[in-house]
Amino acid sequence: MTRTRIAVRGLAVAAAIAVALAVPLPATAVAQPAPAPAAVTAASTANDTDTPAPRTALPRPTGPFAVGRDTLHLVDKSRKDPWVPTAKARELMLSLYYPAHATGGRPAPYTSTEEARLLLEAFEVDTSAAAVGATRTYARTGAKPVGGRFPLVVLSPGMTAPRSTLTHLAEDLASRGYVVATVDHAYESAGTAFPGGRILTCLACEQNQDPGSGKAIAAVRAKDLSFVLDRLVGRAAVWRHSGLIDARRIGMGGHSIGGAATVAVMNTDQRVRAGMNMDGGIQVMPDGLGKRPFLLLGTERTVQADDPYTWKSAWPRFEGWKRWLTVAGSGHFTFTDVPVLFDQLGVDDPTAPISGPRAEQITRAYIAAYFDRHLRGTEQPLLDGPTAAHPEVGFHQP
Repeated sequence: MTRTRIAVRGLAVAAAIAVALAVPLPATAVAQPAPAPAAVTAASTANDTDTPAPRTALPRPTGPFAVGRDTLHLVDKSRKDPWVPTAKARELMLSLYYPAHATGGRPAPYTSTEEARLLLEAFEVDTSAAAVGATRTYARTGAKPVGGRFPLVVLSPGMTAPRSTLTHLAEDLASRGYVVATVDHAYESAGTAFPGGRILTCLACEQNQDPGSGKAIAAVRAKDLSFVLDRLVGRAAVWRHSGLIDARRIGMGGHSIGGAATVAVMNTDQRVRAGMNMDGGIQVMPDGLGKRPFLLLGTERTVQADDPYTWKSAWPRFEGWKRWLTVAGSGHFTFTDVPVLFDQLGVDDPTAPISGPRAEQITRAYIAAYFDRHLRGTEQPLLDGPTAAHPEVGFHQP
């Protein structure tokens, strides 16, 4: 395959926005079917030609369970949307992954062509939106869940990045026996499909360009994510499979501003037992976590940063079990689906030389080990120190 070295200005701009912003009536929830994928047309792809696009696929999940997926539209009528004053409620889209039987259901789509086009446009990456949209997943919609109760992990993406960019991690955790919710926050991604044929773009990105705005975005997301918990567990639960969730074992994490928001949630919501941050700045200091554990997983550049809202400043305030892991050769989007798909499309990001397969293997291994240790209580030697199996991973001790 001929490989393309991307014009990384767009990817760098997206990363810069994400890092800068990551460096805050009674409520109702409405379950809706997944929005129909947009039609594939020449006008809605980034680089479609008569040459068939390469077929991209996520890596196979590593756990013993097949994976089911639902889509949930949540509407919080107690809050107005902070980015669109005319919107009378705050809306969220969730993908819910769960351990399922291997038969039944139908393959779950990765994303629509239009959502893929908008993401690639934000990154200024010239490759096929149709190929990205048609990426093979391993989850199945309508799959029957297996019996039992499982820990819940909620994942929030980075600014500009839709929830689909956390799919390989979500599928893998579900295959290992977790319920996983990935969340799209209205007007905070390059493009997300909402019911009614709406594609909501990143109006928050346009309004929040200065680094100080990250605290406000993290605060907004913290309220979003607590609302998600309200609607997935307890008396107000609306998901048809909420009975799968063990409300005593809830973890949360995210990429970039999604990781920063996890700290903000844990400061105020005691339901979250364990949190993690994948290369997101600290906008809200961890002053309410107590002895609950926290994992920091990021690039080597996070070690060098030295300002009031970096991991270095926050580190002493994590009072419980904690780890600060750095991955050699990684970039800001290494911990998402981005390098996995770009590798298959022949797209190189010179800012992050680690390969897609290695990025995926490391992310899955350490995130799963962390939640297994703190939500299941199983010992995980992988978290005790460097290992020959993952020489790229360093254990940082400020």
